[in-house]
Amino acid sequence: MTPAVAGEAPASQWVGNAGVVSDYLFRGLSQSNRKPAMQAGAEFDHAGGWYVGGWGSNVSWLSDGSTTAAPVSSSVELDFYGGWRGSLGGDWSVDLGAYRYQYPGSYPAGFTLPNTSELYAALGWKSLSLKYSYALTNLFGYADSEHSGYLDLSWNQPLAPGWQLNAHAGHQRVENVPGASYSDWKLGVTRNFGSTWSVALGYYDSNARRSVYTNAQGRYLGRATALLSLARSF
Repeated sequence: MTPAVAGEAPASQWVGNAGVVSDYLFRGLSQSNRKPAMQAGAEFDHAGGWYVGGWGSNVSWLSDGSTTAAPVSSSVELDFYGGWRGSLGGDWSVDLGAYRYQYPGSYPAGFTLPNTSELYAALGWKSLSLKYSYALTNLFGYADSEHSGYLDLSWNQPLAPGWQLNAHAGHQRVENVPGASYSDWKLGVTRNFGSTWSVALGYYDSNARRSVYTNAQGRYLGRATALLSLARSF
């Protein structure tokens, strides 16, 4: 990303990233059965604050959770999103948009598809951000779970040149599915090498119920874990 010259309006631009993680965690739950994942994304940022983007990762949570009698072949997550972000003056910022999670693959008859659409709104103050995501569809394969929501409080605080503290607490409310709602949290640190490479290490945990979030292989997807990632921005 090229910084704007003082006094000039920011220019429209493409930005992207690619990386590998030791485990793909989403809202505190493993999406890759505690195995590494490759991830990449690209975004177009308009000078007026509007943006559109896409992102992808390998996943296994759908096939791992299926049975021989009702197999699922999905192994990829493809996300598409768009919105507007800007300053509210001073240290305040806002981000409004829509997000679509898509899981291409084959599913047995009667299976509730995991594809999910959400609207989101985030309010930022300095290094703090509070974001709420609202599901317009069923949430990740749960039947009759429209209107579910996820509240995310994040703090990304610079510690020293090249170092950043990352803290997060969130709560996923799953509508009409007893026992499926839960909270998750993390504490980590990121080391940036210039504007291109970064390495992050974090500790993640949740109180998701084992009876709900244990897959067909007997693995509990919400357990405490350390996660290491390597990413490159371009």
